[in-house]
Amino acid sequence: MRFSLRDGPGIRTTVFVKGCNMTCKWCHNPETLAMRPQLMRYPDKCLNCLKCTRVCKHGATVTAGYGRSRRVAFNFAECKNCGECADICYAGALTMSGKEMSVEEVMAEVVQDINYYKNSGGGVTVSGGEPTVQLDFTLALLEACRKEGISTAIETNMLADWSVFEKLIPALDLVMLDIKMSGADAHREWTGTDNAQIIENAKKISKQLPIIVRTPVIPGVNDVETEIEKIAGIVNSLDNVAYFELLLYNPLGESKYQALGMDNIFEGQRPQSTDRSARLAEAAKKSGKEVRVG
Repeated sequence: MRFSLRDGPGIRTTVFVKGCNMTCKWCHNPETLAMRPQLMRYPDKCLNCLKCTRVCKHGATVTAGYGRSRRVAFNFAECKNCGECADICYAGALTMSGKEMSVEEVMAEVVQDINYYKNSGGGVTVSGGEPTVQLDFTLALLEACRKEGISTAIETNMLADWSVFEKLIPALDLVMLDIKMSGADAHREWTGTDNAQIIENAKKISKQLPIIVRTPVIPGVNDVETEIEKIAGIVNSLDNVAYFELLLYNPLGESKYQALGMDNIFEGQRPQSTDRSARLAEAAKKSGKEVRVG
């Protein structure tokens, strides 16, 4: 994503890698959870040209109805994510999320905006998914950016062995990390893992690099002042915090769940109100850091 203004300082290019080691139930980028390329389906764009039914060898796209009422029917269970149907779908009703790229191919796009990075204090942010899941690629890309004089950052959940971050630190200028919840049990319930390693890693990395701490504010999960105060206490224990940001719930991922044929338990939820977010921001100030709401 070029010309990003939300993934670190200045104008940035954000590189999203697929694959994540958490299963956050509210994930607004569900297309990045699996490492493999995935087919995404947008029926509203379908022109019923039926070309996809002729190229699919697995029975995922078939025809339903007769005569003029014939239409495309899709079976996610049979889809092998081969991408042949997406290749011939000129309407964009079938698209592939994710493709294999080399570091050189990514850098060819990144360097196009090098002057914008330098003039704005921006750079490249590797996000996901979770960048540490594809450690070799992430590290090679960050090192390639540094060779071009491009500032580097990652967005990470901090769930990895400390040795992983030791490898990344020399190639980084900034770490943007999540503290999602304060309690281990609640963290395990909503993300699939507890947060002990995450908090320990956050403390270690904050002693070596500037960090931005983010908390996604999720309805019915952590959007109460008492929980935000507890998270703020954790943030208060960290060094080199540029600011603490509350990320209000983002419903824009709903269409992605539908496109992937995935269940979404937060369907229909909306961002917190202005009054509610103001109260949560006040609670976040217990961190003793600058607080932002986005």
